[in-house]
Amino acid sequence: MNSIIALSLFGIANLFLGFLNNRKILLPATLAFVLVALGLNLADWNQEYLWFNNMLRTNNLSVNFASVILVATFLVVAVSRGFGDDEEHTHPAEYYAIMLFSVVGAIMMVTFENLIMLFVGLEILSVSMYILTGTDKRNLRSNEAALKYFLMGAFATGILLFGIALIYGATGSFNIHGIEALVLTAAGGSAPALLYIGIVMVIIGLLFKVSAAPFHFWTPDVYEGAPAIFTAFMSTVVKTAGFAALFRLLGGAFTGVYGTWIYILYFLTMLTLIIGNITAVYQQSFKRMLAYSSISHAGYLMLTATAKVAHTQSSILFYSLAYSVATISAFAVLMVVAETKESNAEKTNENFDIFNGLAKNNPLLAFVLTVSMLSLAGIPLTAGFWGKFFIFSDAFQRGIVVPLVVAVLMSAVGIYYYFKAIISAYFKEGDVPAIELKPIYKITLIVTTLLTIVLGIAPDLVKSIF
Repeated sequence: MNSIIALSLFGIANLFLGFLNNRKILLPATLAFVLVALGLNLADWNQEYLWFNNMLRTNNLSVNFASVILVATFLVVAVSRGFGDDEEHTHPAEYYAIMLFSVVGAIMMVTFENLIMLFVGLEILSVSMYILTGTDKRNLRSNEAALKYFLMGAFATGILLFGIALIYGATGSFNIHGIEALVLTAAGGSAPALLYIGIVMVIIGLLFKVSAAPFHFWTPDVYEGAPAIFTAFMSTVVKTAGFAALFRLLGGAFTGVYGTWIYILYFLTMLTLIIGNITAVYQQSFKRMLAYSSISHAGYLMLTATAKVAHTQSSILFYSLAYSVATISAFAVLMVVAETKESNAEKTNENFDIFNGLAKNNPLLAFVLTVSMLSLAGIPLTAGFWGKFFIFSDAFQRGIVVPLVVAVLMSAVGIYYYFKAIISAYFKEGDVPAIELKPIYKITLIVTTLLTIVLGIAPDLVKSIF
């Protein structure tokens, strides 16, 4: 809870820092703000509180999810180069402030005890992302992406809110523990139809936010149109917050009607895995490939969310951390290479061919890209391998056979399109010049790569904490 208050104040402080003539202070200040928030969040470990008239709950689960969100935010901010280069058209103070405000919404989504607070947190996060998506006002793709995201997001939010209203009408409570008790009681007899309809609508609203099929249509266009730094933020922080909220509802408030929604989610999990992986194979744009990759990873996380075994919580947390670190590394390499290529072209090229010959003059960038792709593909000795292993183990333990088989087959498909970037970097001729990286950028890339490797070699270092 203290981290929510701190981030709100820090966001306002960032806006005042924008009045200063020196833009260089904004990046280190924002990094410091995120670190302070992370420290305040970790200070709540092994303590449980209820806040705002029992509408928010702080416990170890919320601390873990919030920590993953804050670590991802720190890494994204650290690689946010170029905000201050164009003083006429960029406004870094506003960008950083909106990012901090969006993190407030994300943390509310992992600490909510009341469905109203889930809705408030979701809206804070969503509105912030609508704005950040359209920040490149001179780019028609960015404008189009923001409009699509806003319209479809508003529609999904309406479905979610109507579902909450139906659940309240059926149970008379917004509190998730109160709803859980009433759902268990109703499940023993004849639960009202309003309850089942409301639960399905709430699940649909959250599945839209995490890019699950068939609610994924906004994802490729929004990911491609938004500035790459905000796409990285969207694909990590938003997805983690969305699955945290979904997990809390499925494993808590809605557990009494498990048989009602489980088969729907089985089908949507398989559909998400198939659409995400098969469509990614045909992409020529590296950024669109990462968009469909994000859809496929939503399918893997849905697989363990439906398993509902003792290790589900730690599996989702570990997978979210592994996916976030690898994705941020991939977007960081894409941003720096695309900026270098852009100076010699009329428009930004984000296809796989921009990595052609990358290893020749930029071995560090090529290595970071390789490790991130290997992790996303689930290759051994990377964090992504253990993330998928834990998820598949949960599904096997629960006896989820058909979705598990689909997930394993789609993992094999994923190796193909992830390796396209590695092949471009090492085995194709290209003209990527030597790129000079700022110290903080280089350090961040090294940290994310080492973290991916360390978690791949010794996953229990983090898994035991979760």
